[in-house]
Amino acid sequence: MLTIAASDSVDTVNALVGPSGSGKSTIAKLIASFWYADSGSITFGGVDIRKIPLEHYNNNIAYVSQDNYLFDETIMDNIRMGNPNASDEDVINAAKACGCHEFIMQLEHGYNTVVGGAGGHLSGGERQRISIARAMLKNAPVVILDEATAYTDPENEALVQSSVAKLVQGKTLLVIAHRLSTIASADQIIVINNGKLEAVGTQQELLKKSPLYTQMWNAHMAVKEEA
Repeated sequence: MLTIAASDSVDTVNALVGPSGSGKSTIAKLIASFWYADSGSITFGGVDIRKIPLEHYNNNIAYVSQDNYLFDETIMDNIRMGNPNASDEDVINAAKACGCHEFIMQLEHGYNTVVGGAGGHLSGGERQRISIARAMLKNAPVVILDEATAYTDPENEALVQSSVAKLVQGKTLLVIAHRLSTIASADQIIVINNGKLEAVGTQQELLKKSPLYTQMWNAHMAVKEEA
């Protein structure tokens, strides 16, 4: 059994790693209740999520994907989707916390700028930060980051990482990441291979007991050294 503890007062970082196509994003989507499991179960607070009203469960989950989809609405409306009852001031404060406010104010209509279909009027890094601001405004106790920084250009990576750090303060975080160095200090690293859980542990534990994780780590470090 794999347990990911959820708390609204304690930071816990859980990382899903594994080869491409191993099932990491599928697991994240199942936990986010985008789909229901055909077999087995996912529990939240000890209760099968299929027995929890969907709206109540969704209020406890903030999901940021690598696609960072935005609706063809204003920036204000896109961020407010995290909490429809939020005031304009709440939206602006979330944007400031995620490093969005400065570039938003440089747009022709500021927060009233329409982002275009799927956010096409913004850069990839800008869309990511808007999505993170939306998740921050939701203030859910569980945050899922499904390769949320996968398409970040080097110029914006530090800004996005800073935004993520603020988003997950006091939350339970489940993160999928290819760059293993970004999750080396995670409380729990979960190795997935061919749709199955292969190993669980800290960085130090996995380097001792998981050949697959050790292989992935060595390959990652080799690429970093070449760069």
